Amino acid sequence: MSVYLESLFSLKGKVAVVIGGTGELCGAMAEGLASAGAETILVGRNEEKAKPRLERIHAAGGKGYFISTEASDKAQLEALLANVLKRSGRVDIVVNGAGVNSATPFLDIAEDEFDRIVKINLKGVFLGCQVFGKYLVDRGEGGSIINLGSMSGIVPLSRVFTYSATKAAVHNLSKNLAREWAPKNVRVNTLVPGFFPAEQNRKILSPERVASILGHTPMKRFGEAKELVGATIMLASDAAGGFVTGCEVVVDGGYHAMTI
Repeated sequence: MSVYLESLFSLKGKVAVVIGGTGELCGAMAEGLASAGAETILVGRNEEKAKPRLERIHAAGGKGYFISTEASDKAQLEALLANVLKRSGRVDIVVNGAGVNSATPFLDIAEDEFDRIVKINLKGVFLGCQVFGKYLVDRGEGGSIINLGSMSGIVPLSRVFTYSATKAAVHNLSKNLAREWAPKNVRVNTLVPGFFPAEQNRKILSPERVASILGHTPMKRFGEAKELVGATIMLASDAAGGFVTGCEVVVDGGYHAMTI
């Protein structure tokens, strides 16, 4: 690799906090950030889920650790920031990726189910941006916030009503914050996966739904978690993505480009 390309995508000296990093997609993103040189903190509720990922990061010569945090609790997020600053000295990259889904028909959605999904998917991102965004803005050195969106935040998808509503709100919030914080060089973007089999959507992937998804995806396959890494590193890098903010970076095998 040329020196120019290496510097373009290098995250050496950076610290990345990946909220939802114990999940399949954000875990792969975390591993990718570590491979580019960032010290990477995996944030979630289950340390056991983080261990295999951290083992791979360390085996490859990367740096990282786990911190248990509830993403929808502001006090815990503030404690997370303080903990990372104490251990690592700084934060440069934040991924807000904690999320849950459901497949309940619209008229059967209970208020507690609606509230639970909104709390994690939307309030969690709101609080993550508020806590870490304040730090980045006040610090005055710029930074990158990557919020995990969804194809259902761009086009309507059946059977995921509350999830879709929360993700559409995340897309909107990200654009608003990008505009607000651009003068401080704090970039806010939305990474939009197409269809990637993951823990939160397997329960709705019936054979009929799989056939419908693949029929609407020009590449005729699901994405693999590792295929989110390139876009993640580009958005995280000040050199590669320094003029990219307020964008929805879609990684979907062409799904959103398909009509009939």
